[in-house]
Amino acid sequence: MVIGAGLVLLLAAFGWSLSGDRGPVPRGPLVLAAASMQGSLDEAAAAWAAKGHAAPVVSYAASSAIARQAMSGAQADILITADRDWMDRADQGEILTPGSRADLLGNRIVLIAPRGARLTIDLAYGATLSRALGGGRLAMADPDSVPAGRYGRAALESLGLWNAVKGRIVRAENVRAALALVERGAAPLGIVYATDAAQSDRVRVVATFDPALHPPIRYPIARLRAGRSADAAGFRDFLLADEAQAIFARYGFTRP
Repeated sequence: MVIGAGLVLLLAAFGWSLSGDRGPVPRGPLVLAAASMQGSLDEAAAAWAAKGHAAPVVSYAASSAIARQAMSGAQADILITADRDWMDRADQGEILTPGSRADLLGNRIVLIAPRGARLTIDLAYGATLSRALGGGRLAMADPDSVPAGRYGRAALESLGLWNAVKGRIVRAENVRAALALVERGAAPLGIVYATDAAQSDRVRVVATFDPALHPPIRYPIARLRAGRSADAAGFRDFLLADEAQAIFARYGFTRP
């Protein structure tokens, strides 16, 4: 059967899809999620689907990008950002389902280098960081808009290092892009989440930032008013419950 694009969009808008001769079947929740959750959220979504639910569809990007998509009217069901600020903006835009917002996860930021690099860095001494960079640049998510970058900037400012390195930053679109720059050797050092570093066998952690140096890292979750999936509330609750939290913990996330 050939289905017109308009009909497909209409069905999607009302939370249905077509599957062979069985007629319309419910679709899983459409989730807009921070890029740093890829892998862990994929596994949690698979665990939810294994219980007989329609599989969630997850779109990953920087929190700034997904929050703007939601505020622009994207018909998604769930929003998960990597900081409270972008969720606050979404909340101010009155696009969240009242009472559905909660802190889902916590994380830490670390300084990474390519796996083969022989570095020892004490973040208490700025000269050590400058020498380690050499003629290279520091990869990090955009510190003006992306949560991982903002946390990194705050930590460097607390250490008195930001002014020395701000002109040597490679501003990546998101934290996974910053990780990739270090993996490829395009940058000698990078600032990423501990969970991202743990998933790569091409980088190693050379220093961990004290959480007291930056605002608490929190990943809030909320349902969106524009959502149409009947499973959205159930999937949100599942992610907050022990089974999914155990999955996130294996990837290095913490409870908030």
